[in-house]
Amino acid sequence: MHIAKRMKTLGTETAFEVLVRARALEAKGKDIIHLEIGEPDFDTPGFIRSAGKKALDDGFTHYGPAPGLPELRKAIAEHMSSRLGVDFNQDQVVVTPGGKPIMFFVILACVDEGDEVIYPNPGFPIYESVINFVGAKPIPMPLREANEFRVDVRELERLITPKTRMLIINTPGNPTGGILTKEDTKKIAELAVKHDLIVLSDEIYSRILYDGFEHVSITTFPGMLERTIILDGFSKTFAMTGWRLGFGIMPEELVPKVAQLQINSNSCTASFVQIAGANALTGPQKEVDEMVKEFTRRRDAIVDGLNGIPGFHCHRPLGAFYVFPNITGTGKTSRALADHLLDQAGVACLSGTAFGAYGEGYLRFSYANSIENIGKALERIRRSIA
Repeated sequence: MHIAKRMKTLGTETAFEVLVRARALEAKGKDIIHLEIGEPDFDTPGFIRSAGKKALDDGFTHYGPAPGLPELRKAIAEHMSSRLGVDFNQDQVVVTPGGKPIMFFVILACVDEGDEVIYPNPGFPIYESVINFVGAKPIPMPLREANEFRVDVRELERLITPKTRMLIINTPGNPTGGILTKEDTKKIAELAVKHDLIVLSDEIYSRILYDGFEHVSITTFPGMLERTIILDGFSKTFAMTGWRLGFGIMPEELVPKVAQLQINSNSCTASFVQIAGANALTGPQKEVDEMVKEFTRRRDAIVDGLNGIPGFHCHRPLGAFYVFPNITGTGKTSRALADHLLDQAGVACLSGTAFGAYGEGYLRFSYANSIENIGKALERIRRSIA
């Protein structure tokens, strides 16, 4: 069968490839500890599950409007306005099956062939994949350990050219767990206004924060509401990965274009899932807070454990549920060590290069697993390295 040339430009998400390899080893009887997938190991809170079940019984099994059900769009606008301190309205919201469609649709709608898009590297691999797919030029914005994996704003300004159309930021970040401070974000906003850039702000982990750090959205700064698209969703915050529910908040004139792309791809997001999502936002938030407390405990356990292994040095992240340890002291490349840990130690993790060229010399571990399994994984890594 003939395959279109454009498919060669499309990348993948290595976490799922490693998961397949790990499952194959498990099928052969090998015990694997999964630290590769960015998925909370908690169940979706009961009141959200109950709302989804009731929605099915109440007949929410039919097509809905492409931008999303009015009740969910309203709930999102009110929740995000309250949380971020910005006045959003429901006409700025588009609901999608997961967060990735927002990424895909916004880049398709706003970026032409030959445009340049600056994106974080190491960063979520789908950014670069979609930029390439639309025929634009991806410009990596290095995130360095020496700068706590934050954006170096001076370096960012040097990357901007007359062809730069869009800037992608992600805070807290995948794979590093790094954050942007309020001052970082303010300076990035000033650059975006100065150079007339569209900003795609991936804030999917913005409620998973530690040590008292508070998230500041770039939309809070002057001139940013009219040029920013917030990407967020329910997968990480409410442990709803399998529900596939995400959303974007964007300038109103962009909403019909993104909705049009949704109509041409998947029509709409499942209606009963949207009802569950509305209840997630308006219901009790206690379980979210408890989940973050447990992630804090796991973060400290894995950081302290990795820092005790010869050849490893691990920065303590302030957000998300990933650590990104420097493994250059082991003398191995990222891919070689990740393969070794999976095949020999039974610990599934990701090579730093799965997140871009600037990820060489690092591994990514997800600590969305039990404290017991994290302890077992650390001991296996320690023995394997020794």
